[in-house]
Order: sequence, then structure tokens, then C-alpha cells
Amino acid sequence: MSTPRCSIVIPAKNEWDSITAVLRRVSEGVSLSFECLVVVDDDDDPTVESVEELASGDPRFIVVVNRSGVGPAAAIKAGIRESRAPVVVVTMADGSDDPRSIDDLVRLVERGVVIAAASRYMAGGQQVGAPMVKALLSRLAGLSLYWLARVGTHDATNSFKAYDRSFLDSVGVDSTHGFEMGLELVAKARRARMPVAEIPTIWLERTIGTSRFKLWEWIPRYLRWYFLAFTRSRIESGSRGES
Repeated sequence: MSTPRCSIVIPAKNEWDSITAVLRRVSEGVSLSFECLVVVDDDDDPTVESVEELASGDPRFIVVVNRSGVGPAAAIKAGIRESRAPVVVVTMADGSDDPRSIDDLVRLVERGVVIAAASRYMAGGQQVGAPMVKALLSRLAGLSLYWLARVGTHDATNSFKAYDRSFLDSVGVDSTHGFEMGLELVAKARRARMPVAEIPTIWLERTIGTSRFKLWEWIPRYLRWYFLAFTRSRIESGSRGES
């Protein structure tokens, strides 16, 4: 079996009502060779049946059952471990992300950046329909990180990103629960002085199912990585001290 150009990882929990439409949009919107791993926490999740029905006619779609913890971060890490491509794309199961952006994200990584971010807050990007407080905090975090910490993207908190596998292998993923992994990896790239780039995207609030984003529970985890992005690595600090 040949290695695809990208592995698309989608964490899913009880997304049976939205996942089929999302995967069909992936099939129609991505022209590069890919595998798509939908990661669930248990075999009884009704999402499994929906994915397997589609996968029976398209083997690019694969169900992965995560046996190492629960929650989005654990599911994403399980998907990364099971994936094969040199570029890993993380996107969501709720239909908010536009899979037509995946080709461009992958090509950016292939050109040499370690993270290619789909950005709601750069010119040409947009966020439609998100809860006001969540949208405000996300925008403030993204723009302050871009202008003050120089992280390379206006939208560090968005989960929709492509990653160079060697970068993932070198820095690891410490997030264990929520969706903060995207911010964690941007912060680590900033500290390692590795290139991050972005393209505009239009994010739409989900119209089917219920969001499982736990804003107030997960804010402390986001803050850990937010503040890390403003710190310098020992190598960077040492090089500036010697100049």
C-alpha cells in the first residue's frame, strides 16, 4: 500500500449525525492522496457504524478506537500514532472546517513549514456563528499571540492545522484533554524558532449535533500554552546573551 501525501485525523464522539456529511466533503474537497482516520473512544459509539458504512466503499476512511485515555487530545494523539503520511492534518467532526483548504495546508508543510494553520482572523478569513464569549477570547488570544509573540499565525487556537510529522515526533504532544493541542504546538514551534504559516479559512458554527467544547473548564489548559509562547527557549536566550 502506497503512503498517502497526508493523513487526516478527526476526533469524534457521538458524531453519527454529522460525520457522514463531513467525510463526503473531505472526499470531494481533497485532491491529494490521503487517508482519513476517525478516532472514537469506544466501539459502542454510533459514529463507528456511520464511518464503516462509508469505508466499505472507500478504504481511505478508517475507524480508530482510542484505548489511551478519553477526550479530544487523547483521540488526536491516537490518530497521529496510527497515521502513515509525512503530513498530518487535524480537523473536526462537526462540519465547521472547510476541507477544501486541506490541499493548500499540506502543500505549505511540504514547502518547509512545520505548521500550516487555517486562520479565521487573517485577511480573507472569517468566523460565522460562534458563541460571543468564545469568539472574543479566541480572537484576542490569536491576535495578541500573532503581534506580540510573533507565532506566525493570527489563529493559534484553531484546531484546523497541518503538521510536519518529523516536527510532531521531535516536540511531542503534552495536551491530554481538550482542544488545546493546536496552541501547544504553535507555542513549541515559536520557542524552537521553527516556521509557521497560515491561509485564510471560513469557519461556520455547527448546524447538526451539540458542541462539546468546554470553554471554562479548558481555559486554564489554553493559558498554559498561551504564556509559553511568550517565553524564550534556552537556546534562544543563550544566543541573544552572547550577541
